[in-house]
Amino acid sequence: MSERINARLSRPLAEFVERMVGEAGLYETPSEYVRDLIRRDMERREGQLVQDAILAGYRDLATGRSFASSGDFKADMATLERKEADGWR
Repeated sequence: MSERINARLSRPLAEFVERMVGEAGLYETPSEYVRDLIRRDMERREGQLVQDAILAGYRDLATGRSFASSGDFKADMATLERKEADGWR
């Protein structure tokens, strides 16, 4: 299923899109260009979420908020919940 989106562009933006589209541009149509921009933004945002999670993990390690995994996910999540409830004491 696809949706149609209409957008008004200022002259400078419209001129830029015109340069990006057609024989001299990188894209065949304005729609192709917009879809590519949206995909790239989605990838960038998803990458930022991963970076944020890695940074949070690093901060946890740096402050001693870590424990050895038992190898059992459910048991580890229970340990994590206990440690969080106890304030990591």
